[in-house]
Amino acid sequence: MSAESNRQNPEPGARGSDGMIRAASLPAGRWQSRVDVWSPGVRWLLGVAFIYMGLAKALDPVDFLKLVRQYEMIQHPYLLNALAASLPWFEVYCGLLLITGIGVRGSALLLGTMLVGFNLVLVKRALAIQAVLSLPFCAIKFDCGCGAGEVYICRKLAENLCLLVLAVWLVMSRNRRFCWRHSLFI
Repeated sequence: MSAESNRQNPEPGARGSDGMIRAASLPAGRWQSRVDVWSPGVRWLLGVAFIYMGLAKALDPVDFLKLVRQYEMIQHPYLLNALAASLPWFEVYCGLLLITGIGVRGSALLLGTMLVGFNLVLVKRALAIQAVLSLPFCAIKFDCGCGAGEVYICRKLAENLCLLVLAVWLVMSRNRRFCWRHSLFI
């Protein structure tokens, strides 16, 4: 194989001129274009999901406050009330930013970070319920506070993982199609 053809079609795992290791499945840059094609739909899907979940919590603040209290993370009543009052509207706000295409990467990063935190808290609560009831982990069903009522923990964790994958997708995407303002600073 000549040096010229090696530069055009580098071996998987070989280092390029920029020092980066090349992926085995797709040539450099091609994976990014595949990610970018679906980004507007992913953005809208994630935005609608968080608007729906946020409004479900915001329209019934007393029930959401009771659910947040069950996690026993915050003991101070003012902080508990502030969290229960602001979190649903923050989710709605981030969802609206995604739909309109304003600060897409930042919004997706914030939602992804929240999803990681939500999953950690969900697992902690599910393990506590499992210890008390001696049930298999996936048989545990409770109202997690997401706005969907009682759900099985494994189903909710899978749903949150899918939402997290979509958020990471948007953080990696460079597509500005159908965006009003993709980045706040650049």
